Amino acid sequence: MKKNVGGIDRLGRIVIGGILAIAGIAALGGFWAIGAVIGVVAFVLGIVLLVTGTTQKCPINEMVGMDTTEHVEKRE
Repeated sequence: MKKNVGGIDRLGRIVIGGILAIAGIAALGGFWAIGAVIGVVAFVLGIVLLVTGTTQKCPINEMVGMDTTEHVEKRE
């Protein structure tokens, strides 16, 4: 699979994913009373966003044909 996540999309995934993962851990650890189900969902979604942001590869982007990387043409 080629890279299809870049720019603001990548930054947003990493930042929001990190926040969601931490919120999920806090909820599951009992530090934040939002419920276990919401904590698990937040944690899983956060991890997915972190992984797709750091690897720059998203299967859903590929399925719908979306590419947010900035392609720079090389000049000779």
